[in-house]
Amino acid sequence: MPSGTTEQDGGGVSGETHTTYGTNLISNRNEPEGENQVEEAELKYGASHVIHLFVPVSMCMAMVVFTMNTITFYSQNNGRHLLYTPFVKETDSIVEKGLMSLGNALVMLFVVVMMTILLIVFYKYKFYKLIHGWLIISSFLLLFLFTTIYVQEVLKSFDISPSAVLVIFGLGNYGVLGMMCIHWKGPLRLQQFYLITMSALMALVFIKYLPEWTVWFVLFVISVWDLVAVLTPKGPLRYLVETAQERNEPIFPALIYSSGVIYPYVIVTAVENPKNGSISVASAEPTNLSSTQPTEAQPSVKRPKVKRIAQKVQVETAPSANNVNEGETSTARVERERVPIVPGQAYARHEEYQEEKGVKLGLGDFIFYSVLLGKASSYFDWNTTIACYVAILIGLCFTLVLLAVFKRALPALPISIFSGLIFYFCTRWIITPFVTRVSQSCFLY
Repeated sequence: MPSGTTEQDGGGVSGETHTTYGTNLISNRNEPEGENQVEEAELKYGASHVIHLFVPVSMCMAMVVFTMNTITFYSQNNGRHLLYTPFVKETDSIVEKGLMSLGNALVMLFVVVMMTILLIVFYKYKFYKLIHGWLIISSFLLLFLFTTIYVQEVLKSFDISPSAVLVIFGLGNYGVLGMMCIHWKGPLRLQQFYLITMSALMALVFIKYLPEWTVWFVLFVISVWDLVAVLTPKGPLRYLVETAQERNEPIFPALIYSSGVIYPYVIVTAVENPKNGSISVASAEPTNLSSTQPTEAQPSVKRPKVKRIAQKVQVETAPSANNVNEGETSTARVERERVPIVPGQAYARHEEYQEEKGVKLGLGDFIFYSVLLGKASSYFDWNTTIACYVAILIGLCFTLVLLAVFKRALPALPISIFSGLIFYFCTRWIITPFVTRVSQSCFLY
């Protein structure tokens, strides 16, 4: 899964939504009394997006840490390794371990680069069905195979023995519902839950089947690749984001965690003909079932009469002949059953896409954040674990600050991973021994 692109629209953050929001704010900056309100709105907007990222990232990392400390299956080395790590020879030489770990990391990086390029080629030539099939197979494996293994180990660790029928029924419903929410449609919170759990499962697989030292080298080289892929002019992840924006298409939900939801919505446009007073209505079938509050329209504007049901449509009403020069228009969201068809009226049908404001983070970022924290917690050193957690969140804050400054797609891995690695080695090799020595000295005296 591609990682590293964070968006306010990954596997990173783009400033598309932020740019749009900022444009609305800039128009008020000519008024001196509005400057404070502009700054306050920007701060609230940025703070809300920080929270929207911290909560899911923390939940994913918490699931991995809890698993590593309660289920021994993922912390034990049974001699099996991923195919991407061919150098697994047992040796006591530090130099040899470092070289083998670097070789494993480079092989894994090569696989990631090739898969990313293949995805970009498919997306460029609009092989959408092939991409969806690829993502559906990946999601199927995570939701059924890896989840079954995880549940089996959880039941074994807590000595729980439910009936096989109950387990099969529960896992089947869980997997089918997840496939529907991710690849079709479903409640936003449920989709977010499935994306978080899938990222945690993938992180646990990496922690278990990557050799000891290889984990740290993989985190380093993936972060460097993230910089290249997003910031260089021909970077594949940058090309993916820019192409999606040019085509006005959402990035595949199986690759991106979103705090907002994208669904097709209906535009019902009523235009009054000044000559005969007739109204033309253009409509499409709605699929957006999210709750939205209607806004008040101006009194001088005429609306078409519609009936109500629990479907949301957007009605754009053109001004009457008296208000044409003033250019007054109004937009209101209403509930309707059908637009009445009146003889002599013109009807057009079209479908648009609405994207709510929200942050987007590549699932690869969730995975590698959790790999770092989960590996740190596997040594049962809570000082190191907490230090890495704080470092990751601080790096994420800096990424969002840079996003607000540059207002462009940015990699989400480098700052968080580099700071996490620095905090890990400093805490584990310097701070923890120092604190242990001081505690022992105080106890002796």
